Amino acid sequence: MRAVIIEDEKPSARRLNRMLDVLDLDVITMLHSVTEAIEWFKNNEHPELIFLDIQLSDGLSFEIFENVEIKSAIIFTTAYDEYALKAFKLNSVDYLLKPIDDEELSEAIQKYMSNRVKKSPNFIKAEDIHKMFEQSNQKDYKKRFTIQVGQHLKIFEVNDVCCFYSENKGTYLHTNSDRSYLLDLSLEKLEVELDPEKFFKISRKFIVNLSAIKDIVSYSNLRLEVKLDRFNKQQLIVSRERVKLFKEWLG
Repeated sequence: MRAVIIEDEKPSARRLNRMLDVLDLDVITMLHSVTEAIEWFKNNEHPELIFLDIQLSDGLSFEIFENVEIKSAIIFTTAYDEYALKAFKLNSVDYLLKPIDDEELSEAIQKYMSNRVKKSPNFIKAEDIHKMFEQSNQKDYKKRFTIQVGQHLKIFEVNDVCCFYSENKGTYLHTNSDRSYLLDLSLEKLEVELDPEKFFKISRKFIVNLSAIKDIVSYSNLRLEVKLDRFNKQQLIVSRERVKLFKEWLG
């Protein structure tokens, strides 16, 4: 049986590959981003089984299925045990929480094999992934942030944030009053907590608020530069692989 691993953390991908090799699964490739996965699935025969991380370096993995029709069965491998995973479990989708356990991995594969023999697969259909993300996140979007500043707690409504950014291994919230505050969340974690109608991750370093954008200009190599009302610390460049999705997000 052929399998594909989609995982942006290469050490984790290699570890899973070794575990699957022990279980006699043929991993034909390891893909590390949304962009890479889309390109591969457009040009190669699809496997029977995909081991899929939810949060990839350039976006959420459901974006893959918006661009390519995939019939493979899916087992999720993720560090997140909330949001979409609640819906996935209700729909009898197998998922493995990192760090992946050998026994749980073996049981998930056995479940897949059993359902395949019965010709009644019990895995989520790839085309339903986007819908399930939307349903699971509808009431869970972040509304405010509470940040300790000295001896005080400051509360910031999400609408008062013009962007989030990474700098020197820290993650910062930047407000419409032109102040930055250190958060204890990564950009990857923030992305799944923010309303995707209002916020977009333009690169590994920035998530921007739609309402804070004052201009968008052409940049080198078909990229775009985003200018915000209240942020001048750095250039905000939309990464090349995110330009198409960014334009679609803008509507």
